[in-house]
Amino acid sequence: MNTNFITSLCLAEKSKNPVEILLNLIRSLDCPVHNPVHHILVGSALLTAYKNAGGNIDLEKSLAELKTRAEQVPGGACGFWGACGAGISSGMFVSIVTGSDPLKNEEWKLSNLMTASSLGAIGEVGGPRCCKRNSYIAITEAVKFAEENLKVKMELPKIKCIHFEENSQCIGERCPFR
Repeated sequence: MNTNFITSLCLAEKSKNPVEILLNLIRSLDCPVHNPVHHILVGSALLTAYKNAGGNIDLEKSLAELKTRAEQVPGGACGFWGACGAGISSGMFVSIVTGSDPLKNEEWKLSNLMTASSLGAIGEVGGPRCCKRNSYIAITEAVKFAEENLKVKMELPKIKCIHFEENSQCIGERCPFR
């Protein structure tokens, strides 16, 4: 899958709604239901919506950094590492917009709290895997987190899953988006 296409799509995007951006990316890439590209898509959608909602970042540079980081998270990290790549991607988003690194104080704290919030919400729903569901959860948590902690208000629609028929592991009525 050509992930370089993600940057050009995001740079052309005007939406402040990261779910809308995520769905546009998924459609444009003909993205499979389960695929580690979601680790890139979540953070990319968040960075784009954040910038469009008034966040002060260099979007092209931020997207490149997100891609470099997210490509290091393998498929199956959710089950093998105990940390879903979509949740990790939301933490990368906060790390990038705050300029966090291992030696920072508040920025480091915020990045880890963001990841923890996403992973906690993803874990509460339970498995098995669903990259779409977990992406929606991570984005929902990040939108709330960004408004509260970064003072940038992105848009968030009511989310209704349109991918459940593609997922043979769908958890059905346990899914918050069904």
